Amino acid sequence: MAVILKSRREIALMRQAGRIVAVTLALLIEKIKPGVTTGELDAVAYRAIVGQGAKPSFKGYRGFPASLCVSINEEVVHGIPGKRVLQEGDIVSLDLGAIYQGFQGDAAVTVGVGKVSSQAQALMEAARLALEAGIAASRAGNRVGDISWAIQSAAESRGFSVVRQYVGHGIGRDMHEEPQIPNFGSPGQGIPLRTGMTFALEPMVNAGTYEVEVKGDAWTVVTKDGDLSAHYEHTVAVTDGEPEILTRM
Repeated sequence: MAVILKSRREIALMRQAGRIVAVTLALLIEKIKPGVTTGELDAVAYRAIVGQGAKPSFKGYRGFPASLCVSINEEVVHGIPGKRVLQEGDIVSLDLGAIYQGFQGDAAVTVGVGKVSSQAQALMEAARLALEAGIAASRAGNRVGDISWAIQSAAESRGFSVVRQYVGHGIGRDMHEEPQIPNFGSPGQGIPLRTGMTFALEPMVNAGTYEVEVKGDAWTVVTKDGDLSAHYEHTVAVTDGEPEILTRM
């Protein structure tokens, strides 16, 4: 397993890529309302990323056709934007990446469209707190399993389940680097965390079963039971002290 430690210069470039992602997500959140199409959101994302001197990570990646993943309600990840119109009460996961001078930033957030159900609110809060727990565990001297356990515990203690088929990952010059970081696991297991490691942590939390399947478009992942899902993600650097969130404004 070739885990790449980043230099200060490389982390500085990733910090700029992360800022571009954060600014773009903030713009997208402002656009979320009933009547907006997912394709319109994708156009906003593309213009914002390019306008900041970067390139969309996702567009063309393994054939993905858009700059933004938009996943609604029971869709977990990798939803393809198009003509679908957002409806009052939907929850929408926005996932995007940017490449700046060869380095990547990657983040996701789930947003309610207008007024959403109490279950949807609780689910989104659990997924957000699961991400925060994973970030807090991303400290030099811990192990990958400590991150995984922190995420799983935060979600399951609130009555929800974590997706097991898709995982967080290392990130840097490539969107997906080693190590893989599952959203479930045992503390004290896996490789040790070292200063200079950079990860994309991304809990995908379901209201019902953790089981998922892929739709006929070969991209969109949905919950197997049709229940709601929420997705939050940040790019994080392991430092000598507190973990640094590279995709936070």
